[in-house]
Amino acid sequence: MPWIIVAVIARISLVVLFPFSAVDKIVHWNAALQQADSSFLPRASGPPLLMGSIVVELLAPACIIAGWHVRIAALVLAAFCAVTAVLYHSFWKFPDFWSRDGEGRGHLWDFLKNFGLAGGLLLLGIVAGLAPAVPLL
Repeated sequence: MPWIIVAVIARISLVVLFPFSAVDKIVHWNAALQQADSSFLPRASGPPLLMGSIVVELLAPACIIAGWHVRIAALVLAAFCAVTAVLYHSFWKFPDFWSRDGEGRGHLWDFLKNFGLAGGLLLLGIVAGLAPAVPLL
């Protein structure tokens, strides 16, 4: 039984940031829309991308924590992390990204954090198929 508790805590820890990010996008819609429009994608794509990200950031973590379609939810979130890292944290555009006061430094760390999360979510997606889910509900 203690391992089940550890597994649930691990799942919550892995995805806790996503619902807060979704709420932040809702509360600060204009700032989130400005960021969504900052990639190379057409400007009109911002609102649908933002709505889609809010849905993903709310539903996928709930599925992972509840143990419902964990593999699919984890793989969707892993892809979401990788895509957002490449689209919105392109640290390589800033030649001084490694310097202490470099403009791209924050993007470098956000890029790496996104790929770290993607790796953990991929691992969960793989393991979810090998071990039974631990449903909370």
